[in-house]
Amino acid sequence: MTEQGFTTTRATSIVGISYRQLDYWARTDLVRPSLVDAAGSGSRRLYSYRDLLELRVIKSLLDAGIKLESVRKAFNYMREHMNGDIAAAHLVISGSDVMVCEGGELIDVMNRAGQGVLVNVLALGGVKLSLDQQIRAQDEQESREQRPPTPIASRRAV
Repeated sequence: MTEQGFTTTRATSIVGISYRQLDYWARTDLVRPSLVDAAGSGSRRLYSYRDLLELRVIKSLLDAGIKLESVRKAFNYMREHMNGDIAAAHLVISGSDVMVCEGGELIDVMNRAGQGVLVNVLALGGVKLSLDQQIRAQDEQESREQRPPTPIASRRAV
């Protein structure tokens, strides 16, 4: 069974980001499409579900006020050190710092000394649930738009 792929247009709609953001993140290796990468001008990228999950997490972090550089460092850490699904991770946001809670241990992925005030804990499982709901809603919308109109039964005068 092959994995469902998401076009760039569909990915931007589901995640809630612009094409320019998605293109920039792919070109700078933040999130590259894992199914089909760009292969020159005019080629199409194809994103996996996991790619969409990562994109949604990145958007959530940026929306929470985290700088893109910090998001990039957090993702590099998670890709290098975490073997499991990123949706099972918990990110702790402290000011502009991002920490990963792994196995009961809090790891400062920004490698800065000092203490910060705990602002938010982003449970990535909730981001996964939100992404799933958005995909289902878009699938239903596309299905409704593709159905032919139901003809009205003609009536005869008796």
